[in-house]
Amino acid sequence: MRPEELLARAGLPFYPLVPLVGGDVARVFRAGPYVLKLHPSPPEGFFPAEARGLMRLSGKGVRVPRVVYVDEGGLVMEYLSPGPPDWEGLGRMLAQLHSQKEVQYGGDRVFLGPLPLPEGVGEDWGRFFYEKRILPLLEAAPNPKGSLRLGRLFLEVERAPWHRLPEEGPVLIHGDLWHGNVYFAQEGPALLDPSAWVGERGVDLAMMRLFGGFPEVFWRTYEALLPIPEAVNRALPCYQVYFLLAHLLLFGEAYLGPLKRALKGCG
Repeated sequence: MRPEELLARAGLPFYPLVPLVGGDVARVFRAGPYVLKLHPSPPEGFFPAEARGLMRLSGKGVRVPRVVYVDEGGLVMEYLSPGPPDWEGLGRMLAQLHSQKEVQYGGDRVFLGPLPLPEGVGEDWGRFFYEKRILPLLEAAPNPKGSLRLGRLFLEVERAPWHRLPEEGPVLIHGDLWHGNVYFAQEGPALLDPSAWVGERGVDLAMMRLFGGFPEVFWRTYEALLPIPEAVNRALPCYQVYFLLAHLLLFGEAYLGPLKRALKGCG
């Protein structure tokens, strides 16, 4: 779909199109007061899942772009004008999000990048995380048994101590919270591109630690409001296995080393 067509389907007038940085999956354009996201062949449910995540985060007090229109072909959101960095404000916003308890883990179908993850709910965190998050990624791998190295590595993933993951209680998480999905708007910090579902906050913390980019002032603010128990800190490598496994599937063997190190820390 062309961006002009998406604007028309949304019932919006045409605006000059300015390409924006859109990560590794979507094409992103600014069109006046709107941002358009498109994909040449999106997986079924891809854009509706992102729209659901944005609206769920907004309902928890997280600043996100307002969803204007969504269908299977694309997503239209409001454009947020850029503002100064406010890491303390981000720390307060995420502590508030991670403080709001939910009933059980899971939710609707979501995507980690273009990789689909199944819907479902559960009360046993370790079992849910392995069966609904780790196992679908292992099953998405193209013939890991054809590679002795990958086969052994995936067996290590299967045997990791998922049943021992600590439980603070289910909360809504962003689900892909690296620094590139943080945006500082004029109104304050905002989050973009969610893979939002109900899990343990350690999943978000693990991604934030994995690729860096969150300064000490953020962590001081966040932990002053919502301290991180040592058991959760020890579990972060296990959650990083989830993200590194996805990166291995999407971007290749450059992520083998980091995945092995995370597995070692998880054990």
